[in-house]
Amino acid sequence: MKVLPFKIPKPSNTAIIFQIDSGQFYGQLHQHQELQISHILKGNGTLLIADTFHHFQEGDVFVIGGQQPHVFRSEVTDALMHTVFFNPASFGDSFLNLEEGKGVREFYAFAKAGFKTTASQKLISTFQALSQNEGLSRLAYFLLFIQLLTEGKYTPLSSFVYPKKITEADGKKLHRIFEYSLQHYATAIQLEDIADIAAMSTNGFCKYFKKRTNKTYFQFLTEIRITQACKLLKENPALSIATIAELSGFQTLSHFNRKFKYHKNISPSIYRSSFQ
Repeated sequence: MKVLPFKIPKPSNTAIIFQIDSGQFYGQLHQHQELQISHILKGNGTLLIADTFHHFQEGDVFVIGGQQPHVFRSEVTDALMHTVFFNPASFGDSFLNLEEGKGVREFYAFAKAGFKTTASQKLISTFQALSQNEGLSRLAYFLLFIQLLTEGKYTPLSSFVYPKKITEADGKKLHRIFEYSLQHYATAIQLEDIADIAAMSTNGFCKYFKKRTNKTYFQFLTEIRITQACKLLKENPALSIATIAELSGFQTLSHFNRKFKYHKNISPSIYRSSFQ
């Protein structure tokens, strides 16, 4: 199966696609032209989008921009996700240039890098109405849906927008790099190790990774470790911060505290206390 690009199966005469994903979702790094809005109804896991990792759980809503490489990695086998796909081009220039269609075009541009929000009851009911209606009714609910998304509180997912399609070969290589990093982040990964995974020299790998993610590999790896540490701090109050630092791949507690504060603007202990 191709990793990139990925085509959304749809009728040729449909602008708004509703899809139900269950189990462990589509587990390959992929991108598509359509903007994606996904609501997690059940399960938890990790979302990789562009150059960043995020944990997902029940109730989260993710908006993923067109052409942003991404993959949902579910930690359970019975996860459930509802998704809406749309491409403004499907509406036609005549509609998008009207005052009524301007919001659709602006939302697509606004969501290029993606963002995360929490599903309000009104957002959930509108999502359900989208799944149960067709034609003009679905369009009406869709316009309300994107209005609700722009009015709610949100967290950006990435600061890096992919300007073009990624080749299938690049997609497979990046997928190997990301999977290895997720499986071994708790160990001391050497540059030679990850370069071997990519079948490249260390110098070639550094240039390759920076060009495609806009950051160094070790910046990327640190962000994975911080993301995993956040999950442990939130879900395991009995674990000491020193233990969490070690489980997340940091060699010393002082290094962990420094990096955590740099990325989250607060200390690990204050971050933990906010969930207690």
